[in-house]
Amino acid sequence: MTFRKLAAPLSLLAALLMAGGASAQDIQTRTIRFGHLTPVGHPISQGVQRFAELVAQKSGGKLTVKEFPASVLGGELQQQAAVQGGVQEMFTPATTTAAALVKEFGILDAPFSITNAQQADALLQGRFGKALLDRLPEKGIVGLDYWETGFRNFTNSRKPILAADDVKGLKIRVMANPVFVESFGALGTNPVPMAFGELYGALESKALDAQENPYTIILSNKFYEVQKFVSVTNHVYTANLIEVSKKFWDRLSATEQKILQDAAREAGAYQRKVSRESADKSRQELEAKGMKINEVPAAELARMRQSTVPVVDKFAASYDPALMKIYREEMDKIHSGR
Repeated sequence: MTFRKLAAPLSLLAALLMAGGASAQDIQTRTIRFGHLTPVGHPISQGVQRFAELVAQKSGGKLTVKEFPASVLGGELQQQAAVQGGVQEMFTPATTTAAALVKEFGILDAPFSITNAQQADALLQGRFGKALLDRLPEKGIVGLDYWETGFRNFTNSRKPILAADDVKGLKIRVMANPVFVESFGALGTNPVPMAFGELYGALESKALDAQENPYTIILSNKFYEVQKFVSVTNHVYTANLIEVSKKFWDRLSATEQKILQDAAREAGAYQRKVSRESADKSRQELEAKGMKINEVPAAELARMRQSTVPVVDKFAASYDPALMKIYREEMDKIHSGR
């Protein structure tokens, strides 16, 4: 590297530090291990890589983010515990996993409540999303932003889902989350909580009929090899939480914390854009690989939603009333178009 090339990022860093009233000593040389569950090339991985680039730029190369994809640091619960304990610096689990820390994250798994990306952004980038993040530090986690895996859809090996009654009796894998388990039970399916790593084999052996995931997950995990039908329900929006270990966060200077916060938000806007583009592309690829994709009529989706309302109300009654008040106010604004 020439002196001119080396001097450019250092000059930029110096200018940024002077503008912010900070000094070079505010940024130490650190390596940040960022774990996630998806393979390299998935939109989550692309978000992590963009985050790493931004952190390097903003820190003049002093902060290095090292990506650990495809569960190489362990499953969701293992990595969650490692971040809480300060053994791992960063992780991006589904918000479903975060419900084990702050149970109100569970309301994001309420089926058929968020129906498009604009609604998801309004809810999570607004007051309610921030209110949830504010509850994390007491659990040993700092939440920087929300990224996404996207909207979940049904796949099965038996028939297209054209009506609410068509899901009845299907043996379907669901995440080990009480809202999911009870909601799918209310739909008339036979829900089976199962670790994701066991899912392909269970579908291949016909031990299960069905599963539900975003298009990108269906494609990257080759479920098209063991499932025939995709029925577009968009029943749950899966957000991903950008977590930092509080033990690590508390060792950072204010300058370093701002670098990570700003980079997470900038990378988040990029990641959500890439995720949505990838979902459209993945759907086309699934069709090209022979999967039969059908839209579920709006009236039938409304019937499905109605079946799950008592489950959602049951769990909502156990959540913090102050948080639920914010949630309902935000959802009212979203659905009224205000």
